[in-house]
Amino acid sequence: MSDFVCKHSETTTPLYHFWEHTVGSCHAPLALRADWQAQLRRCREELGFRYVRFHGLFSDDVGTLIEPNGEPLYSFFNADQIFDFLLSIGMKPFVELSFMPEALASGNKTVFHYRANVTPPKDYKLWAELVKKFTSHCVERYGVAEVRKWFFEVWNEPNLPAFWKGTQADYFKLYAETAAAIKSVDAALKVGGPATAKNAWIEEFLAFCARKKVPADFVSTHHYPTDALGNDGDDTETQLANSRRGILREQAQDTFRRACGKPVYYTEWNASSNPRDPRHDEPYAAAFLVKTVLETNGLVEAYSFWTFTDIFEENYFPSKPFHGGFGLLNLHGIPKPTYRAYELLHQLGTEQLLVDGIHETVNAWAVCKENSLTVLLTNHALPRHSIKTEQVRVRVTESAEPAAVFVQRIDEEHANPHRVWREMGEPEYLKASEIEQLQAASRLTPEPYRWKYADESVHLEIALPPHGVAAITLEYPARPRPGGK
Repeated sequence: MSDFVCKHSETTTPLYHFWEHTVGSCHAPLALRADWQAQLRRCREELGFRYVRFHGLFSDDVGTLIEPNGEPLYSFFNADQIFDFLLSIGMKPFVELSFMPEALASGNKTVFHYRANVTPPKDYKLWAELVKKFTSHCVERYGVAEVRKWFFEVWNEPNLPAFWKGTQADYFKLYAETAAAIKSVDAALKVGGPATAKNAWIEEFLAFCARKKVPADFVSTHHYPTDALGNDGDDTETQLANSRRGILREQAQDTFRRACGKPVYYTEWNASSNPRDPRHDEPYAAAFLVKTVLETNGLVEAYSFWTFTDIFEENYFPSKPFHGGFGLLNLHGIPKPTYRAYELLHQLGTEQLLVDGIHETVNAWAVCKENSLTVLLTNHALPRHSIKTEQVRVRVTESAEPAAVFVQRIDEEHANPHRVWREMGEPEYLKASEIEQLQAASRLTPEPYRWKYADESVHLEIALPPHGVAAITLEYPARPRPGGK
């Protein structure tokens, strides 16, 4: 049994929806696909995401810069098509400036199925010229007031040899040239980095910028629980088993401190860094997501989940409906449990109450919104760590009697299309009727909930299975907390 208590009359603290700031995607050419666009539109409408970040805007498959006859040929047409779409649905780009056009590359080292060049430029001034032309074009097309709302992030994970063939000093030089080019167009445009994996290079990056008087408007980095402990050769389950519960919060706290007052933008995170991790399709990831997001409140300006869709081709383009991809939506646009977790978070208000109580695997939060209060519960543990169904009791004291109470669940039996797909026999290619069935299985279903009211307290009790999420919402006839913030 796990017991939690919150006082409804207490002053609240802010809960900013920082997790809705940005969401990730694969690489730029996919943003020209109709299905990618349809899925992002749905995420915007249902989950509230405001920016999207993706790789490869300068790669040759976008055609931004090529040299067909030894002369530079610039084309921003495909970038315009992408940005036009984003603005049309009320979103904006979180612009990752990568990778190296072959015309500027100092070598031929590439990464991924789409062969993104990851070498430094052979001439940093030519790179800066590309950045300036591109930035100037954006300002001319969309207006400086609009582009000032965007974010320009320099490269992707330069601390990993897979993504940057140069040294740390080479990256800092790239950053300095890029920042100068952007600021030469308009000093109020926002540029930052170091866009590293594993929370790396932050002190060195800020020290370099201070020493060289290079502008840095924000700090960006990435992390995954599989980064933390164990050996690089360990399988995903072992890496997670060797991690620590709450480690991403610990790392975010440390990054917040090391950023020395600069805004912190995590531009990638997920339940693991494995692009074929079956947990990504399961309730495990939903419980991990809710717990991690709410624990990170107050530490970051943005927490960009990697990624919103399984329309993703870093290694190859898959066909299996559930293959452990990073996405919130699968190839067919069927919401996974993680999508529904974001839906629950999106429904929350912006005033958080303190909840007293502690348990090894269960966490509880209470969030107010207009005339309602939602108690959000997770039951989560890392692989190979003990977890079981828990009977959870929550007492909301100094509360009016609610007019109605309902619960929404994510677990093995609720909002879990992966389970239904397994029961279908795991078909690789879905028929229209099967897609419809899986869409139905993915839905969050508000269910009436029986509660007890006594001594000006609402008493809630629920059985929470392993890796389950439950949102219990108390609806009041009128706002009962005049003393609240």
